[in-house]
Amino acid sequence: MTRTIDTDYLVVGAGAAGMAFTDEILTHTDATVALVDRRHAPGGHWVDAYPYVRLHQPSAFYGVSSAPLGSDAIDATGLNAGFYELAGADEIRAYYERVLTRRFLASGRVHYFPGCEYVGDGRFVSRLGAESWQARVRKKLVDATYLEGTIPATSPPPFDIGAGVRIAHAGELTGIHARPERYVIIGAGKTALDACVWLLEHGVPAKAITWVKPREAWWMNRKFQQPAALSPELFRGIALQMDAMATSKSADEILLRLEDDGVFLRVDRTVAPTMLRGAIISESELALLRQIENVVRMGRVRWITRTEIAMDDGTIPTDEHTLHVHCAASGLAAPPVRPIFEPGRIRVQGIGWGFICYQYATIAVVEATAKDDEEKNRLCQPIRYWNTGIDYLKAFLATLAGNQVRSQHPPLRAWMKSTRLNPTNVAAVHLDHPTTVEARETSKRLVAQVVANLSRIES
Repeated sequence: MTRTIDTDYLVVGAGAAGMAFTDEILTHTDATVALVDRRHAPGGHWVDAYPYVRLHQPSAFYGVSSAPLGSDAIDATGLNAGFYELAGADEIRAYYERVLTRRFLASGRVHYFPGCEYVGDGRFVSRLGAESWQARVRKKLVDATYLEGTIPATSPPPFDIGAGVRIAHAGELTGIHARPERYVIIGAGKTALDACVWLLEHGVPAKAITWVKPREAWWMNRKFQQPAALSPELFRGIALQMDAMATSKSADEILLRLEDDGVFLRVDRTVAPTMLRGAIISESELALLRQIENVVRMGRVRWITRTEIAMDDGTIPTDEHTLHVHCAASGLAAPPVRPIFEPGRIRVQGIGWGFICYQYATIAVVEATAKDDEEKNRLCQPIRYWNTGIDYLKAFLATLAGNQVRSQHPPLRAWMKSTRLNPTNVAAVHLDHPTTVEARETSKRLVAQVVANLSRIES
């Protein structure tokens, strides 16, 4: 049975992108929204995430603009001690459920269709029953899944697995019943890092862990990503980046200078990183990870048998007493960059460096306040997600250019100065802190020089 519904916006995907977008549409318009998601609950990949995952940025910067996440508390214990709280998967899932029920559905302007697959042309079908719906969309289809990536819990390992090999994805570590003699963590990204940290925190000796890392990564220091009372360090971190970008002769020099300043981190300072995806860690986590000495750098894993792990550049032995932990999913997708605004459609994409919920919400405010698609695309130039150091520089340059353009659009400028999702918004009491004042003055003074130097380096 196919039912017909009428809606202003058909938003496909109830993850961070779809939720942030819908929240701002409700705030800035009187439009109706049909929110469709193939999962049974809102939250996107958080619904499937490994149990011990936490935000790598403070909770204060995440979610939707209308509802705070967390209680603005500074942690007193653990690896995040001294910094603002990081919500875990359970808290984030509960948060999005509250936003859905108390904000979206209570408005009477949002209809939610969980467990449904969007099949195109305004049609979506139940994944469980026989029902289907045809949406008559008065304004736009919003594709909030364009950047949807993969995580280990929902994607098979990208390598062959022989018979008898003991393997688990990152989320299954919490359910182990028979303790292995050795763990092999496979992957170089944040999931692998989290798996290593979780094992070490739970008493697994570092000598029992082998970390197979296809690439070495740059990480961002959480010290410089803090809100509220700790925000002077956020502004100082921005100023340090601006100074390095204004005067360095190459991308490598910028990154090394920022490492010396503590803005960027790497686990092994003897290995040149080739990956920079913007993930944030603490120096406490870094110290813990440096306990792991069995690090294998032979490229990507190709196959695992009961006796060996084969990689691009060699093999290492394994056995039936070893648990191999799949952390090698690709994460965020990197599809071709397309215009965000097209007739009848919005493809939600990144428009700058960092704090992604702020970017998703910005796109919705632009949709609500700009006059046409040409103007909207001028305000929201999409960028490709960063993967390397040079990508980071391109994204930073695009952020400077985009912020300049967006600041000239009065409704958007007013919102940017008020939303909690903007990391540079702090209470006025903190703006006159000497560190904040000096850092803001430095950043403003260096903008033109940064743009000129980064443009030269990129070319």
